[in-house]
Amino acid sequence: MLSSIGRITFLFWADIFAAYAMWVMITYLTNVWKISLVRAAAIVNFFWGTVLMLPLAIQYLVDTIIGNYWMLLVSSLAYSAGMGFLTMSTPPVLAGAMGTCSEYKPECIGEGQKILFYTALGLIAFGMSGHLVSIGGFMADQMTDSRAEQVSMRSAKLFFFSFCGVVLVPIIALIAFPYIKPWKIRFGIPAIFTVVATLVFLSGTCSYRRRKPLGSPLTTVFRVFVASALKLFYRIPRNASELYERDNVDEIYVVQHTRSLRCLDKAAIILPDKTLEQQEGNRWRLCRVTEIEETKGLLPMIPICLTFIIPGVVSSIGLTYFLEQADHLNRKVGKLSVPLPILLLFYDIARTQFTNLYAKFLNSFGESQSKKYAPAIGFATSMVLAILCCITAAKVETRRLDVIRSHGLIDKPDDKIPMSMFWLLPQFLLLGGFDGVCEVSIACFFIDQFPPLLFKYVAHIFSGTLGLGTMGGVLSVYLVGIISERKGKQNWFQDTLNKSRLDNYYWVLAALTAANLVVFIVVAMWYAFKDSRLENLEETEFEETDGPFRMMPNFAASAEPKSS
Repeated sequence: MLSSIGRITFLFWADIFAAYAMWVMITYLTNVWKISLVRAAAIVNFFWGTVLMLPLAIQYLVDTIIGNYWMLLVSSLAYSAGMGFLTMSTPPVLAGAMGTCSEYKPECIGEGQKILFYTALGLIAFGMSGHLVSIGGFMADQMTDSRAEQVSMRSAKLFFFSFCGVVLVPIIALIAFPYIKPWKIRFGIPAIFTVVATLVFLSGTCSYRRRKPLGSPLTTVFRVFVASALKLFYRIPRNASELYERDNVDEIYVVQHTRSLRCLDKAAIILPDKTLEQQEGNRWRLCRVTEIEETKGLLPMIPICLTFIIPGVVSSIGLTYFLEQADHLNRKVGKLSVPLPILLLFYDIARTQFTNLYAKFLNSFGESQSKKYAPAIGFATSMVLAILCCITAAKVETRRLDVIRSHGLIDKPDDKIPMSMFWLLPQFLLLGGFDGVCEVSIACFFIDQFPPLLFKYVAHIFSGTLGLGTMGGVLSVYLVGIISERKGKQNWFQDTLNKSRLDNYYWVLAALTAANLVVFIVVAMWYAFKDSRLENLEETEFEETDGPFRMMPNFAASAEPKSS
């Protein structure tokens, strides 16, 4: 059992190294491809938005068709191919075959390299999303009580040391990466580790325990909408007891009928022209009242879920504009040159600490009825942190632009700016705190309010809302740019960072976040919160699984809801 799990843990290599490659992607695009900051940020934001939105569809595919093993296999192969294509897309690798020069200049990047690059992004996004969905489930499949009892101390020690190797090797490599200059090596090393991780995973194919797909609870939601649409012209019985419900069998639970959203009740109408046995045979035309009531519970959540999009917009600036700002600032502390990832380390520390503070805040409610409001309070708090982050970023960017003007660097985008990189530290700390509290509070909200049937999809729906916001960041930049050009004024987003007015954009984001906070408060006052299902959570349950790289919080998969 442990040997199987040990092989699976090597797949985390792919996640860590691919995340690093995408973390430095905006620097690669602006420094090598020489494309505008806006376009580079759009590429990166679309990538991360795709990564966050795909898991919902992939989970449905895993539950209904292919299972965790095949998804891990396909996504790992996609990872390996994607990282390989990304390496080959750098100018020196295929310069001879493509007939281009081998220098890191835009004129050395031909159509072939561009095709490889964009193909690589798609494959890496799919691989990353596939791992997010299936690694945890597949590792759980290998764990059974009967097999766990057979674990020896020697096996446990071997697993411990192998796991430490899986963790330490990427950490050491990521510390060394900032000192590696050639991009083909920066992308090539992650490609090699990803291929090795995939081969190690494949070596245990014969020993893995696999579960067949048992179907997805999302299908129930689809069935309710289809069945109610097919019976659109039938009248709903006045007596709810005439609607279909299998309450005479030992079901897990039965939800009582409510009179809200009665149009969906048509899915439970028993037609008079057919026998009940015939209608029960077609589950897409007849649904239980319990299934309908669970579907009804999802619809009132839509308005409050729409307020979760703006946080994704704010969060996306950390992986794009913040990093681009830091890349051209002075990194020296005395005589020591500090690598850029140090800011990401501080971001991660702030995120972890604020998340742990939220855990203590959540536990302080105990078993009181007020605990159901804790996610809403946490989300509102995260919005305040986001506003402070945007205001701080605007102030720091104004100072950076003043330094640029005073030293005549406006037309010298590649020159270092005589301003310490650590001026950006406060906004990275605030961004980490905002991300930590926001993501955990949203996940807690979904856990509390979602029907138990769909609890498995909580993390993926939560990440999908943030992914939608990340992609929305691209739209916000486009719209703000158009509006800023009115009356003949210069667009705030120029080809280089030195000519752009990111400070104005940050002020706009602060205003949007403040407006979003007001809308959230109004919607939350209207929304009827259900009692909290969460038990007291330990702080460690909120830690991430992928180190400093921004992924989904892992507590949602491990925290069990109270039985309802």
